[in-house]
Amino acid sequence: MYNLLIVDDEAETREALSSYFPWGEVGFHVVGQVNNGQEALHFLTGEERVDVVLTDIKMPVMSGVELAERLYNSQRHIKIVFISGYRDFEYAQKALHYRVKNYVLKPAKYHVLMDVFLKIKEELEAEKAGSEPKLDVEHFKNDESLVIHKIKSYVQKNYKDASLEEVARLVHMNANYLSFFFKQKTGQNFSDYLIRTKMEVAVHLLQDVSYKTYEISEMVGYSNAKNFTRTFKSYYGKTPSEYRNGTVAP
Repeated sequence: MYNLLIVDDEAETREALSSYFPWGEVGFHVVGQVNNGQEALHFLTGEERVDVVLTDIKMPVMSGVELAERLYNSQRHIKIVFISGYRDFEYAQKALHYRVKNYVLKPAKYHVLMDVFLKIKEELEAEKAGSEPKLDVEHFKNDESLVIHKIKSYVQKNYKDASLEEVARLVHMNANYLSFFFKQKTGQNFSDYLIRTKMEVAVHLLQDVSYKTYEISEMVGYSNAKNFTRTFKSYYGKTPSEYRNGTVAP
């Protein structure tokens, strides 16, 4: 079992997170519940080992962001997960800077918590065994480009069926967190990057006149040829047929 500390200024939320989620089934034991970041730091100086902190962001006395900063600066090997009712890009940026493992929105959905903590458990077990941890932001503090490279490589090879959720599983983040991370590091939404990749492949395929437009549509992941045509025209200003007629010699 790995030990979990829950930090939230709302007693009802703390109790709900502690009592109604099957932590034992995921491999975690809730060792404490505290009201704010300052109380969390005090708890962490005690004898009870803590492997993961699940903390709210906005709290009196000391916020979750301040707590993450203090743990980051002290180089404590404790994984942190933010939970918040605020979908705020600024918070996500700070989460990335302080190597927070994930950013879960309130009310926390069962499948999201399950997904997040199963992945954290895998990482903890890998570290305990002394093996190389799976690719994630924490282990590439100074080279986050490796994460982006892995995401882009996956999309380039699997553009037909690639999705935010699938890529999130690949790099062990939840989808919301990955969306923030990708935007922060590339300046581009993941969905825009995926569409751009599909359109670039489509342009290449249009050079081969043996392919019908509807076949190319299916090859780049559009089951509906009209949707493909609409997206292509929005991207290039021409329909696939117009593009082909204007660029491919008869």
